Amino acid sequence: MRLFVIFIALLGVSALQEAGNRSVTPTSWEWSDFWLLRLLVNLLGYATIFIPGYLIIRYLRRTKYNETASPGKLQKLAVLCVFGKEQHVSLEEGSGKSTPSSPSPSKSEEPLFKSAVRLVSCFAGLQISYLTWGVLQERIMTIEYGYSEDQPGEFFKDSQFLVFVNRILAFMIALLVVFFRPQPPHTAPLYKYSFSSFSNIMSSWCQYEALKFVSFPTQVLAKASKVIPVMLMGKVVSKKTYQYHEYVTALMISVGLSMFLLTSGDVTRHRDSVTTTSGLIMLVGYMLFDSFTSNWQDELFHKYKMSSIQMMAGVNMFSCLLTSISLIEQGGFIDSAAFMIRHPEFLFDAIILSICSAVGQLFIFYTISQYGAVVFVIIMTIRQGFAILLSCVIYGHPVTVIGVLGILVIFAALFLRIYASHRQRLLKRAAASAGSKI
Repeated sequence: MRLFVIFIALLGVSALQEAGNRSVTPTSWEWSDFWLLRLLVNLLGYATIFIPGYLIIRYLRRTKYNETASPGKLQKLAVLCVFGKEQHVSLEEGSGKSTPSSPSPSKSEEPLFKSAVRLVSCFAGLQISYLTWGVLQERIMTIEYGYSEDQPGEFFKDSQFLVFVNRILAFMIALLVVFFRPQPPHTAPLYKYSFSSFSNIMSSWCQYEALKFVSFPTQVLAKASKVIPVMLMGKVVSKKTYQYHEYVTALMISVGLSMFLLTSGDVTRHRDSVTTTSGLIMLVGYMLFDSFTSNWQDELFHKYKMSSIQMMAGVNMFSCLLTSISLIEQGGFIDSAAFMIRHPEFLFDAIILSICSAVGQLFIFYTISQYGAVVFVIIMTIRQGFAILLSCVIYGHPVTVIGVLGILVIFAALFLRIYASHRQRLLKRAAASAGSKI
């Protein structure tokens, strides 16, 4: 919380400095275009949920409501939201042994081929769904709906409405799966999903706004080095420890991807971009919020042994709540509905976009639950290089020698990581078998 307050304060100082340095007339620049004002409006909308929720949770915990609540449905819902459900364990007094419902077999016992096929499936699913999602998102935000030779078209500008549509469909799909497919007992307090929902929303906002204030090479370097902040955040959130080869491979992936992306044709098309203080701070905010999101979800998976579908339902429930309140207060639903009426083809594009987003989320939560936050971020980081490589193949853009070296560095890092992880599992298995013989 203190880091978030410091982040907002730094944004405010840098924003006011840059607003004072703008060489534009008052008529050409409106306060509605001021990004800090838009951020504050969004935060006020979220505060209408978080502040009452915090006060209610604090009161129920102080009064130990879970011990005095009556068996009514509303009371049970309040206990589930604030306290969750206790895990049913068989505990022998004084023995110190407990037998909770055990999770799935350890992945260290899984055959290497089966584990590799599972990981490749996650990689392919994430690549296909989010590459398609990116193309559709660019189409929605860049084409002029209703354009013809007789009349000009208009752009759709409310990206927060698209976030809401994506989240509401994913939430509905997750609920259907939860109701019709057996799930493990859900024990986590529901309010804990709100943390990753809020950080996900904030990371998306910082990412989009940062693109207006930083140069393209700066964006590339930041996105290519996402693995390292995720590992550092894992030490803060989950007290994780990483092996030396994990840090080395993370650095190799960041360097290799930077070499490839910085030598692509996109750099020459963004030479006029300038990096500002606000842009750098928002870029840091994006990386912090984004690394917290995956690590917090990873922590919930390990602590409460929930399924990926349950995680998907919980996170999207709060995302829908936060974005809908903000849209209602800013009139976003009315404006977007009017746009749909004027341009029915936009509704079709939004539905297809939401389907791709929902499918992508299925792979996201499953990947985090099976392999953790770091592996997931590595896959999503490589996705950026894969997208540009695919563009080079389709449109015939040349790949420089440095770019090829960068690709080789990435593959070398991945093979090194796979080899080191497999060797570590073999050593653990050998140590366990030696201990059992003794």
